[in-house]
Amino acid sequence: MVITLPELPYKKEALAPHISAKTLEIHHEKHHNAYVTNLNALIENTDLMGQPLESIITRTAGDPKQSGIFNNAAQVWNHSFYWQSMMPGGGGLPTGSISRKIESDLDGYGAFIEKFKNAALTQFGSGWAWLVLKNGKLDIVKTSNAETPLSQGVKPLLTVDVWEHAYYLDYQNRRGDYVDAFVRNLINWDFVNSNMT
Repeated sequence: MVITLPELPYKKEALAPHISAKTLEIHHEKHHNAYVTNLNALIENTDLMGQPLESIITRTAGDPKQSGIFNNAAQVWNHSFYWQSMMPGGGGLPTGSISRKIESDLDGYGAFIEKFKNAALTQFGSGWAWLVLKNGKLDIVKTSNAETPLSQGVKPLLTVDVWEHAYYLDYQNRRGDYVDAFVRNLINWDFVNSNMT
């Protein structure tokens, strides 16, 4: 099976003004697509060809000889997950089972926002902030570069991309404004709830 670039789950202009159509176009069609192209070239004629993306990630994680494959595979997966983590008119208070879980595990929505934003803002350099399910409890983690919770045995529920290409055209060096816009206006709580099951 050839790894393919997934379509965005909304039109490029659908997340404006929080994320511009130009940012989504470059991020999806250039950056994300480059990881797909690189990965397919790297796994051609290997036993990883035809494997699901998740399997490629777990099989290559931690192996310095396969770091190129891991980095590209993880970035393909992380970006696909990130697109789903957002929706037009999203953000705000969570609903459904994730709302109750945030209350019980993270001391409420306000504490969740504070911890999630802190993870995104204190990630030095490129990386990701995640809401994950770990041993049955919610946790907030950050990963650098292409690292993903998939390779750490925890279940991702939500992510925000804090690589500069995710926000620089719209926010320049104001990562905090981008993360704030993500939380207030873009989080897809339906997607988060679907990942709880």
